[in-house]
Amino acid sequence: MGIFKLFKSKKKDSSAPKPPELVRRRENRRSNLVAGRTIGEKREKLETANERTAARKKAKQAKITRIVITTCGFLVLIGALVMLFRAFTISGDTEIDSAQTESFAPTIPIEDEASGTNLSNRMKSYIGRAEKDLRDLGYTPIKAVIPASAIREVDIYLENPSIFVKMILDRETSVSAEDADRVIRHLSGEGVGDYTYIDVRVEGKAYWK
Repeated sequence: MGIFKLFKSKKKDSSAPKPPELVRRRENRRSNLVAGRTIGEKREKLETANERTAARKKAKQAKITRIVITTCGFLVLIGALVMLFRAFTISGDTEIDSAQTESFAPTIPIEDEASGTNLSNRMKSYIGRAEKDLRDLGYTPIKAVIPASAIREVDIYLENPSIFVKMILDRETSVSAEDADRVIRHLSGEGVGDYTYIDVRVEGKAYWK
């Protein structure tokens, strides 16, 4: 009986509270170290991504600025070239107009088949210059006819050869007279003498009939 009691007193009670489990300090330290390193790496990656985004935006803005500056430079250059071209064109037109408007009074009779004797000063001046240019080349104009069937055309009749030259107000009289002179000399060299008129109204071309 005494032995039983002694054995019973040594038996463990299952209802007694269990002592807390011990966690190895090394494992806790390692776990916290890994967690801290991961957070730091994430923060560094986030900062690096933000810096890259800011750098890309800055580079893009710089590129847009360069494109805008280059475009503006080209536009300014084109504008300057256009202004220079217009200045030279206006200057050339002014010289041509001054040469064309130089007054030469015609000495040959003028027949206007459309409006009779009511001729404009420009038409009279044109006929006077055509007469002078043809005389300077050795020809003798005898009359000028303004046909009713044509617009801005003037026919200058010559004495020798007995033909007339079709001219137009849009071309300078000196150029038309030189073209007519070349055609007359060419036809004379080819032995052609039976023709009625020479048409020099189109630049770079001449017709005869």
